Amino acid sequence: MRFDIAKRGEGLTYEIRNIVGVANRLKACGMEVTWENIGDPVHKGEKIPDWMKEVLFDLLKEDINYAYSPTQGHDATREFIAERVNRRGKTQITPDDIIFFNGLGDAIARAYGVIRVDARIILPEPTYSTHFLAEVHHASFPPNTYRMNPYHRWHPDMNELELKVKSHKAIVGILVINPDNPTGFVYPEETLRRIVKIARENDLFLVFDEIYINMVYNGQLTVHLSDIVEDVPAISMKGISKEFPWPGARCGWIEVYNGQKDEAFAHYIQAILSQKMAEVCSTTLPQVSIPRLMSHPEYEKYLNHRLRTYEKLSNVAYNILKDVPYVVVNRTNGAFYMSIVFNEAVLNDKQTLPIEHNNIRQFIEKICSERIELDKRFVYYLLGSTGICVVPLTSFFTPLMGFRMTLLEKDMSKFEQTVRTLADKIVQYVESSKWSRD
Repeated sequence: MRFDIAKRGEGLTYEIRNIVGVANRLKACGMEVTWENIGDPVHKGEKIPDWMKEVLFDLLKEDINYAYSPTQGHDATREFIAERVNRRGKTQITPDDIIFFNGLGDAIARAYGVIRVDARIILPEPTYSTHFLAEVHHASFPPNTYRMNPYHRWHPDMNELELKVKSHKAIVGILVINPDNPTGFVYPEETLRRIVKIARENDLFLVFDEIYINMVYNGQLTVHLSDIVEDVPAISMKGISKEFPWPGARCGWIEVYNGQKDEAFAHYIQAILSQKMAEVCSTTLPQVSIPRLMSHPEYEKYLNHRLRTYEKLSNVAYNILKDVPYVVVNRTNGAFYMSIVFNEAVLNDKQTLPIEHNNIRQFIEKICSERIELDKRFVYYLLGSTGICVVPLTSFFTPLMGFRMTLLEKDMSKFEQTVRTLADKIVQYVESSKWSRD
């Protein structure tokens, strides 16, 4: 081409998926891979209940469900969601305050994509890759962040957040992921109210990713954005991919709060909707299913059963890993992820794990001979040595070295064995350079 046509952003990768290519090379050599890299409950063995399939079968018999739906979303579904929000939350919305997208990733891309390049949304650190990539690609510049502290149960640094929004005038919005991905942190109401207060005092809007809002356990409590937002302009992002679970449906939506109380924010929401109009609409069938599935008498029982499973896996993993040297481990209380952080300065580029298969060892050694993050190096050696596929924590835009795993394994004995292997390999890997020096 006569000049570079792509926006800046070289080197940005979606490591959650990128590592699959490495794992598949190992599978081709005969290694069995334990997939702990991606939050897909179905892929990990979640059985879709018969009552849910029967609802979908009935919907497939109705010709209208093969047609376009309105651009903002299926009318009856938006009415259903608005009624649920208004029944629970203090801030009221109408069906017109809801816009559907082809998955939450689509919603995130559009929400960041229409923002001016000189305006920024401050992100938690670490942060979910889709938000990070969307924010960087819209501005072609690294993001502003506020730190989640692993030494304080992943609680966000609120003083840093407040200082940054006051001193960086380009910041126009605050992102909160509650419950958090990748850390599993559940925001207490007091912290959320302080974030709302910071947004109000600094004339900012809020973006709350609440796709896991109904997945809270271990006795923790949180609140929905609609319970506390009051008069602050805000967006809540939700979807069905984790809760139903139906990730392949690609069905997400945003709920807009106080959309007309600020002229600039109203113009921003209209810009999102204008982009959506170019696509005509989101996929109809998943939207139509929402009222029937969420109001089904089996729905709450099904969701509660899944929460008890995640709670059990959370505690199994925590109890095995909490006393492992060289790492910081916090109990996961929401969503289905756990992030483990290596203590500062325990990793180096001399550490290895034994890999029996010659081709796999040569492949991993070649990758790790390049200049890569030290936690990524651990992840690759772990994969080559054990077949356990996790995600390096630095891929969630943080200098913290570690990895993220899921709490989705349906075979409890296999999960416990996986975690015990992780515990052993952490110690073996960190201490390998000591033995090589001796």
